[in-house]
Amino acid sequence: MAKDNQATGLTHNALTAETTIVGKIVSRKDIRIDGTLEGGLECEGKVIIGEQGRVVGDIIAVNAEIMGHVTGNVLVSEMLVLKSTSYLEGDIQARKLSIEPNATLNGKCTMIQSLEGGQVPED
Repeated sequence: MAKDNQATGLTHNALTAETTIVGKIVSRKDIRIDGTLEGGLECEGKVIIGEQGRVVGDIIAVNAEIMGHVTGNVLVSEMLVLKSTSYLEGDIQARKLSIEPNATLNGKCTMIQSLEGGQVPED
């Protein structure tokens, strides 16, 4: 399950490898996924999907860096980075986009000016 990591002095959440969550995660702080999430993810900070990370569901965040696999749509109000090891199957909406060579993107990309106030929309 997600945890608050204050031991390193950094405040963020982490879903470690060999861990699976089924359901939606909502986080007000940065989060790193190295395990599997079967459900949506909403984050008011930065989302990092590690090389072993897998997300089946939509991601909404301010910033995101994907190194693993994502099957779902991604809405990022600022910067989305697709690293060379990433595989994304879904549509993207982002203000800025960086795609490294060998990254895989199967979907359409829409560049947005910004979301209201630069923040992630809340339900």
